[in-house]
Amino acid sequence: MSNSPEAPIIVGFVSDLMFSSRIENVARHLGFQMAWVGSASALGDSPAEAPRETPGESLLGASGALFTRLSQWQPALLIFDLGNGQVPWQRWIPALKASPATRRIPILAYGPHVDQETLERAEGLGADVVLRRSRFAAAMPEMLKTHALLPDYQGAADACQQPLSPLALKGIALHNQGEYFQAHEELEAAWNADQSEGRKLYQGMLQVGIAYLQIQRGNYRGALKMCLRVRQWLAPLPDVCRGVDVARLRQDVNAVHEALLALGPDQLGELDRSLLAPIRFN
Repeated sequence: MSNSPEAPIIVGFVSDLMFSSRIENVARHLGFQMAWVGSASALGDSPAEAPRETPGESLLGASGALFTRLSQWQPALLIFDLGNGQVPWQRWIPALKASPATRRIPILAYGPHVDQETLERAEGLGADVVLRRSRFAAAMPEMLKTHALLPDYQGAADACQQPLSPLALKGIALHNQGEYFQAHEELEAAWNADQSEGRKLYQGMLQVGIAYLQIQRGNYRGALKMCLRVRQWLAPLPDVCRGVDVARLRQDVNAVHEALLALGPDQLGELDRSLLAPIRFN
C-alpha cells in the first residue's frame, strides 16, 4: 500500500504581493503548492518568546508556531525575502538549521543586489542558497527545481515491501512493553544496518520511543521536541510499511503532541498514559 502524496510544499517568507504571485505561478507550473508566511504575526497570536536556552527548536511564541507549522507541512523548500522586515530571518534561519526537525529543509534566500552585507549575513547564518533578487527572478524555475528537496516516495514504497529486520522486531516488542530506552538501542542498530529508504521507518519508530521516554522522565520540552522531529521520517512513508501501521503511528504521535500542548509543562504528570500507544504491525 502506498501513499498518493499531494503536491510538495514550498514555504515563502515573502510579503511583496506582486512578487509572491510570480513565485506562486512558477511553483504551480512546476507541480508545487505554496504556503506563505509573510510576517511573524501570520503564524497566529502567540505569547512572547522566551530566550532560547539551547540551539534548535523554539517551543514558544512565533518561532514555536513556526516549528510546529513546518513539521506539519514538511516543505521541500523555504524561500526567504531578506528585505522582508516583518519576518525575523536573522533569528529564524540559524534556528531552522540548528534544529534536527528542520535542518534538512533547503533554505533559499534572496535580497537586493546593492546590499551585499545582507546577502553575506544570510549565507553566514546558514541559508543554503543566497541570490540577488534579480538573479532569482531571472532563473526562478531552475532555482526551484534544483534546490527543492523531494522525498523519494517510490523508493520508500519499494523498500516498504521488504520484511522487518529481526532487530526491528525486537525493538518493536520492547517499545510495546514500555521499554523505550532498550527499544531505541535495537531500532538504532536496525537503522544502521539498513541503507534503503526503509531505514526511515526505523528512525521514525525509535524517535517515537524517545518522545515517550522523555514523558516517562518528566521532560516536557524534550518530549515536545521529539514529537516535532519524528514527522520528517514518517511523512514520506506509505500508510503501511513492512507491516507497520504507519498511518496509525502518525496519528498516535500527533495525539500525544496535541495533549502535551494542551497540558503545558506544569501538568505533564496528568497526561493520559494510554496515549503512549503500541506500534501496530502485522
